Amino acid sequence: MKKEEKTELTRKKIINAAKKEFANGGYSGASLNNICTTGIPKGLLYHNFKNKDAVYLACAEQCIFELTQYLKAADIGSNLQKYMSTRMKYFEEHECEAQIFFDAVLQPPDHLRSQIQELRKDFDELNIKLYGQMLSSVTLRKGVSFEDALSYFSMMQSMFNCWFSSSVSIQIPFEDKINSHESNLTKLLDLMFYGIAERR
Repeated sequence: MKKEEKTELTRKKIINAAKKEFANGGYSGASLNNICTTGIPKGLLYHNFKNKDAVYLACAEQCIFELTQYLKAADIGSNLQKYMSTRMKYFEEHECEAQIFFDAVLQPPDHLRSQIQELRKDFDELNIKLYGQMLSSVTLRKGVSFEDALSYFSMMQSMFNCWFSSSVSIQIPFEDKINSHESNLTKLLDLMFYGIAERR
């Protein structure tokens, strides 16, 4: 086995163990010592990763990347219901990755916020593309440009996610939080597209 392949296998082993640790305790509750109790020598861990931040970012990057690729492979087009059901299916089938994804996106460590924002770029671009395709299928009100509507979507989703980042939602069990987030996001997007008042 080549040195590069061996190094990659070692990193995967560390990340897989770390994902379980971060999923159970979040960033603040996770410990590199606990990761090492899974049979990974501490020296080997620090040879591959500088510190806890580096391990967490590697886990977050993998989780965000895998979700993004899963959504891209689903050939969603502009179908909002298919997009949301595909997301939910992924989260149900990948509980560990779902925990890290939501922690990283909704409640990232303050000192890693900008780095996680960078890791989200491809995922965010996928969402913007979906919103754009959905907008193309509706007739916008007079005076509302495509760019205005797209900006409004991004702003509303950021505000929506902020509520789930607040202290109010911290006490909600994770499974309830993810179900609430996904079901309410579906409603929010539907209301943003079609409004709440019937025009006479």
